[in-house]
Amino acid sequence: MYEGAIQDLIDELGRLPGVGPKSAQRIAFHVLSADPADVNRLATALRKVKELVRFCTTCFNVAESEQCRVCRDPRRTNEVLCVVEEPKDVVAIERTGEFRGRYHVLGGAINPLEGVGPDNLKIRELLMRLGTGEVKELILATDPNTEGEATATYLALLVKPMGIAVTRLASGLPVGGDLEYADEITLGRAFEGRRAI
Repeated sequence: MYEGAIQDLIDELGRLPGVGPKSAQRIAFHVLSADPADVNRLATALRKVKELVRFCTTCFNVAESEQCRVCRDPRRTNEVLCVVEEPKDVVAIERTGEFRGRYHVLGGAINPLEGVGPDNLKIRELLMRLGTGEVKELILATDPNTEGEATATYLALLVKPMGIAVTRLASGLPVGGDLEYADEITLGRAFEGRRAI
């Protein structure tokens, strides 16, 4: 344990997701020995993100104006809507260059153990968007874990009666992976999602 400002910094860094006590200490001492100009740039970036960044009023992705760049893009189709859990998922899909539709960010996944139910997510807003009749296909791109699967199943049950095609991202073996290291669920999904070549 340290005293004063350095311990305060370690404590605050330790509250960040994925930063344990040792990492927090390492980062704190890096900041302590860093050039003051570098530390000021970091502090400015932290302040700016809190002042300027908000959530898109349409899809709930991060934005610096009313709408995010995806929602402002007139070249995108309104007929396909991809549902993701977090804004970072939008970035992952955008990196592929494969998707030209719109997004809807739920803000998490259903997780009763953590007290996250459907009312804590942007599901009501999703149903309002689907109610316009523009969307022909809803792609469920939630994480392939228990919470993501529960969320996808819940959404599929809500949306199917609306006459909208509901699809789920395929899951299976990673490129470069070995079959012997794949768990049973992943291998089972790979068999389910197989396609003709």
